[in-house]
Amino acid sequence: MAITLGIKHAEDFPPNRAVGSQVLMDPTLICKKTRRLRGGAHGGGGNNHPGDGGRGGGRLAEICRKEPNLLREISRGAALGTKECHYQFRNRRWNCTALRRSLRKILMKDTRETAFVHAITAAGVTYSVTRACTMGELVECGCDKTTFRGRGGKKVGAMPPMGAVPGIAGSLATADGPGNWEWGGCGDNVNFGYRKSKEFMDAPYRRRRDIKTLVMLHNNDAGRLAVKNHMRTECKCHGLSGSCTLRTCWRKMPPFREAGDRLKEAFDGAAKVIPSNDGRAFIPEGATIKPPGKQDLVYSEESPDFCGPNGRTGSLGTAGRVCNSTSLGVEGCELLCCGRGFDTRNVREKINCDCRFRWCCEVTCNTCVVRRSINTCR
Repeated sequence: MAITLGIKHAEDFPPNRAVGSQVLMDPTLICKKTRRLRGGAHGGGGNNHPGDGGRGGGRLAEICRKEPNLLREISRGAALGTKECHYQFRNRRWNCTALRRSLRKILMKDTRETAFVHAITAAGVTYSVTRACTMGELVECGCDKTTFRGRGGKKVGAMPPMGAVPGIAGSLATADGPGNWEWGGCGDNVNFGYRKSKEFMDAPYRRRRDIKTLVMLHNNDAGRLAVKNHMRTECKCHGLSGSCTLRTCWRKMPPFREAGDRLKEAFDGAAKVIPSNDGRAFIPEGATIKPPGKQDLVYSEESPDFCGPNGRTGSLGTAGRVCNSTSLGVEGCELLCCGRGFDTRNVREKINCDCRFRWCCEVTCNTCVVRRSINTCR
Protein backbone atom coordinates (compact mmCIF):
# COMPACT_ATOMS: atom_id res chain seq x y z
CA MET A 1 0.00 0.00 0.00
CA ALA A 2 1.71 3.15 -1.21
CA ILE A 3 1.12 6.55 0.32
CA THR A 4 -0.01 9.27 -2.06
CA LEU A 5 2.73 11.56 -0.79
CA GLY A 6 5.39 9.66 -2.73
CA ILE A 7 8.53 11.18 -4.22
CA LYS A 8 10.43 9.92 -7.21
CA HIS A 9 14.09 10.30 -6.44
CA ALA A 10 16.10 10.11 -3.25
CA GLU A 11 18.54 12.54 -4.88
CA ASP A 12 15.95 15.32 -4.43
CA PHE A 13 17.00 15.47 -0.78
CA PRO A 14 20.32 16.20 0.86
CA PRO A 15 22.13 12.88 1.58
CA ASN A 16 21.56 13.04 5.33
CA ARG A 17 17.79 13.50 4.90
CA ALA A 18 16.92 11.24 1.96
CA VAL A 19 15.94 8.09 3.77
CA GLY A 20 14.11 9.83 6.59
CA SER A 21 12.07 11.94 4.19
CA GLN A 22 11.11 8.89 2.15
CA VAL A 23 9.88 7.14 5.29
CA LEU A 24 7.53 10.06 5.86
CA MET A 25 6.30 10.34 2.29
CA ASP A 26 6.30 6.73 1.04
CA PRO A 27 8.17 3.99 2.95
CA THR A 28 7.98 1.56 0.02
CA LEU A 29 10.21 3.82 -2.07
CA ILE A 30 13.10 3.05 0.23
CA CYS A 31 13.07 -0.51 -1.09
CA LYS A 32 12.40 0.49 -4.71
CA LYS A 33 14.53 3.56 -5.29
CA THR A 34 17.37 3.94 -2.80
CA ARG A 35 20.59 2.56 -4.28
CA ARG A 36 22.06 1.82 -0.90
CA LEU A 37 19.30 -0.63 -0.04
CA ARG A 38 19.18 -2.02 -3.55
CA GLY A 39 22.85 -2.87 -3.27
CA GLY A 40 22.26 -4.45 0.16
CA ALA A 41 19.42 -6.55 -1.19
CA HIS A 42 21.79 -8.13 -3.71
CA GLY A 43 24.39 -8.82 -1.08
CA GLY A 44 26.72 -6.27 -2.61
CA GLY A 45 27.23 -4.20 0.51
CA GLY A 46 25.45 -1.10 -0.69
CA ASN A 47 26.56 2.46 -0.11
CA ASN A 48 25.85 2.92 3.58
CA HIS A 49 25.78 6.42 4.95
CA PRO A 50 28.97 7.37 6.72
CA GLY A 51 28.68 7.00 10.44
CA ASP A 52 26.00 4.31 10.60
CA GLY A 53 28.49 1.49 10.55
CA GLY A 54 26.46 -0.25 7.86
CA ARG A 55 23.96 -1.38 10.45
CA GLY A 56 21.13 1.02 9.58
CA GLY A 57 21.12 0.19 5.88
CA GLY A 58 21.44 -3.50 6.59
CA ARG A 59 18.43 -3.55 8.92
CA LEU A 60 16.27 -1.61 6.48
CA ALA A 61 17.33 -3.87 3.61
CA GLU A 62 16.47 -6.89 5.74
CA ILE A 63 12.96 -5.56 6.35
CA CYS A 64 12.54 -4.92 2.63
CA ARG A 65 13.70 -8.42 1.69
CA LYS A 66 12.19 -10.56 4.43
CA GLU A 67 9.27 -8.71 5.99
CA PRO A 68 6.91 -7.43 3.27
CA ASN A 69 3.90 -7.59 5.59
CA LEU A 70 5.70 -5.42 8.12
CA LEU A 71 6.58 -2.94 5.38
CA ARG A 72 2.90 -2.82 4.42
CA GLU A 73 1.94 -1.91 7.99
CA ILE A 74 4.68 0.72 8.11
CA SER A 75 3.16 2.27 4.96
CA ARG A 76 -0.28 2.18 6.55
CA GLY A 77 1.13 3.84 9.64
CA ALA A 78 2.66 6.63 7.57
CA ALA A 79 -0.71 7.14 5.86
CA LEU A 80 -2.43 7.19 9.27
CA GLY A 81 0.00 9.87 10.46
CA THR A 82 -0.58 11.91 7.31
CA LYS A 83 -4.35 11.76 7.76
CA GLU A 84 -4.08 12.86 11.38
CA CYS A 85 -1.72 15.69 10.41
CA HIS A 86 -4.33 16.95 7.94
CA TYR A 87 -6.98 16.90 10.67
CA GLN A 88 -4.89 18.66 13.31
CA PHE A 89 -3.79 21.48 10.97
CA ARG A 90 -6.96 21.79 8.91
CA ASN A 91 -7.62 25.35 10.18
CA ARG A 92 -4.07 26.70 10.26
CA ARG A 93 -2.08 28.63 7.67
CA TRP A 94 0.02 25.52 7.07
CA ASN A 95 -2.54 22.75 6.68
CA CYS A 96 -0.17 19.78 6.32
CA THR A 97 -0.45 19.97 2.57
CA ALA A 98 -0.17 16.72 0.61
CA LEU A 99 1.46 18.40 -2.39
CA ARG A 100 4.78 16.68 -2.94
CA ARG A 101 6.98 19.64 -3.76
CA SER A 102 5.69 21.71 -0.87
CA LEU A 103 6.03 19.00 1.78
CA ARG A 104 9.48 18.12 0.49
CA LYS A 105 10.64 21.69 1.11
CA ILE A 106 9.05 21.74 4.56
CA LEU A 107 10.86 18.56 5.62
CA MET A 108 14.25 20.00 4.65
CA LYS A 109 14.03 22.48 7.56
CA ASP A 110 13.92 21.71 11.28
CA THR A 111 10.83 23.79 12.04
CA ARG A 112 7.90 23.11 14.36
CA GLU A 113 5.96 21.74 11.40
CA THR A 114 8.73 19.25 10.56
CA ALA A 115 8.85 18.20 14.21
CA PHE A 116 5.14 17.39 14.17
CA VAL A 117 5.33 15.49 10.87
CA HIS A 118 8.19 13.33 12.18
CA ALA A 119 6.41 12.69 15.46
CA ILE A 120 2.98 11.87 14.04
CA THR A 121 4.51 9.55 11.44
CA ALA A 122 6.48 7.65 14.07
CA ALA A 123 3.32 7.43 16.18
CA GLY A 124 1.34 6.18 13.18
CA VAL A 125 3.89 3.45 12.39
CA THR A 126 3.91 2.34 16.05
CA TYR A 127 0.12 2.28 16.13
CA SER A 128 -0.33 0.43 12.83
CA VAL A 129 2.27 -2.26 13.55
CA THR A 130 0.90 -2.81 17.06
CA ARG A 131 -2.65 -3.11 15.77
CA ALA A 132 -1.54 -5.60 13.11
CA CYS A 133 0.02 -7.75 15.85
CA THR A 134 -3.25 -7.83 17.77
CA MET A 135 -5.24 -8.68 14.64
CA GLY A 136 -2.89 -11.55 13.75
CA GLU A 137 -1.78 -9.97 10.48
CA LEU A 138 1.96 -10.31 11.22
CA VAL A 139 3.65 -13.65 11.74
CA GLU A 140 6.49 -11.93 13.61
CA CYS A 141 4.32 -11.03 16.59
CA GLY A 142 1.04 -11.60 18.36
CA CYS A 143 -0.93 -10.38 21.34
CA ASP A 144 0.84 -9.08 24.41
CA LYS A 145 0.79 -11.97 26.87
CA THR A 146 2.60 -10.09 29.61
CA THR A 147 1.08 -10.74 33.02
CA PHE A 148 1.50 -9.01 36.36
CA ARG A 149 2.99 -11.68 38.56
CA GLY A 150 3.18 -11.77 42.33
CA ARG A 151 4.57 -14.37 44.70
CA GLY A 152 2.12 -16.99 43.56
CA GLY A 153 2.57 -16.51 39.80
CA LYS A 154 -0.21 -14.65 37.98
CA LYS A 155 -1.62 -12.29 40.53
CA VAL A 156 -5.32 -12.58 41.35
CA GLY A 157 -6.41 -10.16 44.05
CA ALA A 158 -7.77 -6.67 44.44
CA MET A 159 -9.09 -5.23 41.21
CA PRO A 160 -6.54 -2.97 39.42
CA PRO A 161 -7.32 0.70 39.01
CA MET A 162 -9.17 1.18 35.75
CA GLY A 163 -6.72 2.63 33.28
CA ALA A 164 -3.68 1.77 35.39
CA VAL A 165 -1.12 -0.62 33.91
CA PRO A 166 1.65 -1.97 36.17
CA GLY A 167 5.01 -0.76 34.97
CA ILE A 168 3.55 1.55 32.34
CA ALA A 169 3.89 5.30 32.65
CA GLY A 170 0.92 7.52 31.99
CA SER A 171 -1.75 5.49 33.81
CA LEU A 172 -5.23 6.91 33.60
CA ALA A 173 -8.03 7.47 36.11
CA THR A 174 -9.11 4.87 38.65
CA ALA A 175 -12.48 3.29 39.32
CA ASP A 176 -13.72 1.75 42.52
CA GLY A 177 -15.51 -1.54 42.80
CA PRO A 178 -15.35 -5.00 44.37
CA GLY A 179 -14.10 -8.15 42.71
CA ASN A 180 -10.92 -9.92 41.70
CA TRP A 181 -8.88 -9.50 38.57
CA GLU A 182 -6.24 -11.22 36.48
CA TRP A 183 -4.29 -10.25 33.39
CA GLY A 184 -5.41 -12.06 30.27
CA GLY A 185 -7.15 -11.57 26.94
CA CYS A 186 -5.38 -10.20 23.88
CA GLY A 187 -3.44 -7.10 24.84
CA ASP A 188 -1.85 -4.75 22.32
CA ASN A 189 1.83 -5.60 21.85
CA VAL A 190 2.95 -1.96 21.85
CA ASN A 191 6.56 -2.85 22.67
CA PHE A 192 6.86 -4.66 19.34
CA GLY A 193 5.30 -1.73 17.47
CA TYR A 194 7.59 0.71 19.27
CA ARG A 195 10.67 -1.37 18.45
CA LYS A 196 9.85 -1.80 14.75
CA SER A 197 9.06 1.89 14.33
CA LYS A 198 12.40 2.73 15.90
CA GLU A 199 14.28 0.23 13.76
CA PHE A 200 12.79 1.44 10.49
CA MET A 201 12.81 5.18 11.11
CA ASP A 202 15.90 5.65 13.26
CA ALA A 203 18.32 2.98 12.03
CA PRO A 204 20.21 5.08 9.44
CA TYR A 205 20.91 7.82 12.00
CA ARG A 206 21.90 5.98 15.16
CA ARG A 207 25.56 7.00 15.10
CA ARG A 208 25.14 10.59 13.98
CA ARG A 209 25.33 13.52 16.38
CA ASP A 210 24.62 16.63 14.29
CA ILE A 211 21.83 18.90 15.50
CA LYS A 212 19.43 17.98 12.69
CA THR A 213 19.73 14.28 13.44
CA LEU A 214 19.40 14.78 17.19
CA VAL A 215 16.24 16.86 16.75
CA MET A 216 14.71 14.35 14.34
CA LEU A 217 15.43 11.33 16.55
CA HIS A 218 14.03 13.12 19.60
CA ASN A 219 10.80 14.00 17.79
CA ASN A 220 10.47 10.48 16.38
CA ASP A 221 10.62 9.07 19.89
CA ALA A 222 8.20 11.67 21.24
CA GLY A 223 5.71 10.45 18.67
CA ARG A 224 6.15 6.82 19.66
CA LEU A 225 5.80 7.66 23.34
CA ALA A 226 2.51 9.46 22.62
CA VAL A 227 1.18 5.96 21.94
CA LYS A 228 3.25 3.75 24.24
CA ASN A 229 3.04 5.84 27.41
CA HIS A 230 -0.72 6.19 27.29
CA MET A 231 -1.91 2.61 27.14
CA ARG A 232 -5.16 1.96 28.96
CA THR A 233 -6.61 -1.04 30.77
CA GLU A 234 -9.76 -2.69 29.49
CA CYS A 235 -11.55 -5.41 31.47
CA LYS A 236 -14.27 -7.96 30.88
CA CYS A 237 -16.51 -9.12 33.72
CA HIS A 238 -17.14 -12.76 34.55
CA GLY A 239 -19.75 -14.06 37.00
CA LEU A 240 -23.26 -15.34 37.44
CA SER A 241 -26.19 -13.22 36.27
CA GLY A 242 -23.92 -10.46 35.01
CA SER A 243 -22.09 -10.01 38.29
CA CYS A 244 -18.48 -8.90 38.17
CA THR A 245 -16.90 -11.30 40.64
CA LEU A 246 -13.87 -11.66 38.36
CA ARG A 247 -12.41 -9.38 35.76
CA THR A 248 -10.01 -10.29 32.98
CA CYS A 249 -7.95 -7.23 32.03
CA TRP A 250 -5.61 -6.43 29.17
CA ARG A 251 -3.72 -3.46 27.75
CA LYS A 252 -5.12 -1.50 24.81
CA MET A 253 -3.90 1.48 22.85
CA PRO A 254 -5.94 4.69 23.06
CA PRO A 255 -7.66 5.97 19.89
CA PHE A 256 -5.07 7.44 17.53
CA ARG A 257 -6.86 10.78 17.67
CA GLU A 258 -5.75 11.08 21.32
CA ALA A 259 -2.12 10.64 20.26
CA GLY A 260 -2.65 13.32 17.60
CA ASP A 261 -4.16 15.70 20.16
CA ARG A 262 -1.20 15.20 22.51
CA LEU A 263 1.30 15.84 19.75
CA LYS A 264 -0.61 18.92 18.64
CA GLU A 265 -0.35 20.26 22.21
CA ALA A 266 3.36 19.45 22.11
CA PHE A 267 3.61 21.36 18.81
CA ASP A 268 2.04 24.43 20.40
CA GLY A 269 4.55 24.26 23.25
CA ALA A 270 7.58 23.12 21.25
CA ALA A 271 11.00 24.33 22.42
CA LYS A 272 13.68 25.82 20.20
CA VAL A 273 17.07 24.20 20.78
CA ILE A 274 20.70 24.77 19.83
CA PRO A 275 23.70 22.43 19.83
CA SER A 276 25.51 21.97 23.13
CA ASN A 277 29.16 22.94 23.44
CA ASP A 278 30.41 19.44 22.64
CA GLY A 279 27.99 19.11 19.72
CA ARG A 280 26.70 15.75 20.96
CA ALA A 281 23.39 16.98 22.38
CA PHE A 282 21.05 19.95 22.25
CA ILE A 283 20.05 22.50 24.86
CA PRO A 284 17.24 25.11 25.01
CA GLU A 285 18.02 28.32 23.17
CA GLY A 286 17.19 30.40 26.24
CA ALA A 287 19.06 29.92 29.49
CA THR A 288 15.88 30.26 31.53
CA ILE A 289 13.88 27.73 29.51
CA LYS A 290 13.32 24.31 31.05
CA PRO A 291 15.01 21.47 29.14
CA PRO A 292 12.51 19.60 26.97
CA GLY A 293 11.26 16.22 28.18
CA LYS A 294 11.06 13.00 26.20
CA GLN A 295 7.50 13.68 25.09
CA ASP A 296 8.11 17.33 24.13
CA LEU A 297 8.73 18.42 20.54
CA VAL A 298 11.81 20.43 19.65
CA TYR A 299 12.97 22.43 16.62
CA SER A 300 16.06 24.41 15.63
CA GLU A 301 14.78 26.73 12.87
CA GLU A 302 11.98 29.29 12.85
CA SER A 303 8.96 28.63 10.65
CA PRO A 304 7.94 30.90 7.76
CA ASP A 305 4.64 32.70 8.17
CA PHE A 306 3.00 30.64 5.38
CA CYS A 307 0.96 33.69 4.33
CA GLY A 308 2.04 33.76 0.68
CA PRO A 309 3.43 31.24 -1.79
CA ASN A 310 7.17 30.71 -1.54
CA GLY A 311 8.94 28.03 -3.56
CA ARG A 312 12.04 28.18 -1.35
CA THR A 313 10.23 27.40 1.91
CA GLY A 314 7.44 25.26 0.50
CA SER A 315 4.71 27.68 1.58
CA LEU A 316 1.59 27.60 -0.61
CA GLY A 317 0.01 30.67 0.94
CA THR A 318 -3.57 30.97 2.16
CA ALA A 319 -5.31 32.58 -0.82
CA GLY A 320 -8.56 30.78 -1.56
CA ARG A 321 -8.71 29.07 1.85
CA VAL A 322 -12.08 28.98 3.62
CA CYS A 323 -12.11 31.00 6.86
CA ASN A 324 -14.49 31.81 9.71
CA SER A 325 -15.40 35.49 9.79
CA THR A 326 -16.73 35.33 13.38
CA SER A 327 -13.76 33.56 14.98
CA LEU A 328 -10.77 35.19 16.67
CA GLY A 329 -8.78 31.92 16.55
CA VAL A 330 -6.35 30.57 13.99
CA GLU A 331 -9.24 29.62 11.70
CA GLY A 332 -10.60 33.19 11.75
CA CYS A 333 -10.38 35.29 8.61
CA GLU A 334 -8.16 37.92 10.26
CA LEU A 335 -5.38 35.47 11.11
CA LEU A 336 -5.78 32.91 8.36
CA CYS A 337 -5.90 35.55 5.62
CA CYS A 338 -2.92 37.43 7.09
CA GLY A 339 -4.82 40.74 7.04
CA ARG A 340 -5.47 40.65 3.26
CA GLY A 341 -9.23 40.48 3.69
CA PHE A 342 -11.69 37.91 2.41
CA ASP A 343 -14.49 37.47 -0.09
CA THR A 344 -17.98 36.21 0.80
CA ARG A 345 -20.37 34.29 -1.39
CA ASN A 346 -23.79 32.88 -0.58
CA VAL A 347 -24.72 29.36 -1.58
CA ARG A 348 -27.85 27.27 -1.34
CA GLU A 349 -27.57 23.71 -0.09
CA LYS A 350 -29.98 20.81 0.23
CA ILE A 351 -29.96 19.04 3.59
CA ASN A 352 -32.07 16.40 5.35
CA CYS A 353 -34.47 17.86 7.90
CA ASP A 354 -37.53 16.95 9.97
CA CYS A 355 -36.32 13.37 10.27
CA ARG A 356 -38.65 10.85 11.93
CA PHE A 357 -38.30 7.26 13.01
CA ARG A 358 -41.03 4.90 11.80
CA TRP A 359 -41.64 1.52 13.34
CA CYS A 360 -40.00 -0.63 12.26
CA CYS A 361 -37.25 0.18 11.19
CA GLU A 362 -37.05 3.22 8.97
CA VAL A 363 -36.01 6.85 9.21
CA THR A 364 -37.68 9.29 6.84
CA CYS A 365 -36.58 12.87 6.25
CA ASN A 366 -37.72 15.87 4.29
CA THR A 367 -35.34 17.84 2.07
CA CYS A 368 -34.76 21.45 3.05
CA VAL A 369 -32.90 24.19 1.23
CA VAL A 370 -30.68 26.39 3.38
CA ARG A 371 -28.54 29.38 2.55
CA ARG A 372 -24.97 29.53 3.78
CA SER A 373 -22.18 32.09 3.53
CA ILE A 374 -18.70 30.94 2.57
CA ASN A 375 -15.70 33.19 3.24
CA THR A 376 -12.44 32.72 1.34
CA CYS A 377 -9.13 34.52 1.78
CA ARG A 378 -8.05 36.96 -0.89
